[in-house]
Amino acid sequence: MSPHAVVAGHVFDGAIVHRDAAVVIEGERIAEVVPRADLPRGTPTRALSDEAWLAPGFIDVQVNGGGDVLLNDAPTPEAMSAMAAAHRPFGTTSLLPTLISDTPEKMQQALAAADAAVQRDPAVLGLHLEGPFLSPDKPGVHDVKAFRAPTAQDRALLTAPRHGVTLVTLAPEQVPQNFIVDLVAANVRVSLGHSNATYAQTCAAMADGMTGFTHLFNAMRPLTSRDPGPIAAALEYPDVWFGLIADGVHVDPAVLRLALRGAGKPMLVTDAMPPVGGKGKSFKLYGNEILVRDGRCTRPDGTLAGAFLDMASAVRNGVRLLDLPLPRALQLASTNPAEFLGLGHVLGRLAPGCRADLVAFDPADIRVLETWVAGKGSAI
Repeated sequence: MSPHAVVAGHVFDGAIVHRDAAVVIEGERIAEVVPRADLPRGTPTRALSDEAWLAPGFIDVQVNGGGDVLLNDAPTPEAMSAMAAAHRPFGTTSLLPTLISDTPEKMQQALAAADAAVQRDPAVLGLHLEGPFLSPDKPGVHDVKAFRAPTAQDRALLTAPRHGVTLVTLAPEQVPQNFIVDLVAANVRVSLGHSNATYAQTCAAMADGMTGFTHLFNAMRPLTSRDPGPIAAALEYPDVWFGLIADGVHVDPAVLRLALRGAGKPMLVTDAMPPVGGKGKSFKLYGNEILVRDGRCTRPDGTLAGAFLDMASAVRNGVRLLDLPLPRALQLASTNPAEFLGLGHVLGRLAPGCRADLVAFDPADIRVLETWVAGKGSAI
């Protein structure tokens, strides 16, 4: 395909804001980022308003559902693509469909579906398995009856070669010795979540290769004066990433602001459920009705069940609730998650050779105007 350009008053490349600049796209890749005045005469151009911003597309590493689809109900390539399509109007150009703790058969189905989806839908990056190797002390909305220790069959399944990224959220204290080592050796990303691990157990898991923390603060051992637990480790070490659900519901903004001062690398995640990008106001999880009320998803007993949050809103909340400069909030939604997944060389930046995943938005309220996935644009 011949090169074409997208021009905006502000182009954020993942590190620097360029004024009155153009992103030149050739096929699925970015060819260059140049001043508008340096575009060759005759280059086909999509010109955005002078007020609009252009940035790397948002990357969401924790998406349980969207468009009225719950992955646990339909672990298929079609469901994964439907979820990606539902989140795209909110600036999410790639994501990890997330399977909440379920049966071994569902895990196998979801892994096979992700392997197929990655090869035909660039918006699907792989699969996030949130469980079932979790702590019964910190279940959240997960079904404790689905929790179990990993078997030799699980180890073989998770370490088998496949396309795309596999992320496993687990409780380190619930898995056998060397399990994390084996996963990491097979290029699986490992994250702590739904865990009652001590600080020492967390550090041991990090020494084994664990690099992530799933929805920091939620469903994990709390930080106290003489029991620092996983939260202290996440904030103390610079070579780990932690997800933050910035909806003003899961964690108080004051606590999130403190977390942003830590040494670890924060990421915005949605933990989204089916109503995001859909029409329904309720859905079923493990046979229980989950209601959407006042911007939150809860069981009838009040337990939070994922989130009614999209990435554009997470970025907006990053600016308005967490006092982040807009470029920093954008990094938390794109550059940091790309690096966490080992994809920082192709995603999360607008640079030569990177995949042309972009989001255009009005900076006043982070209203998404247009997106591009692998060079193909879609107006909102």
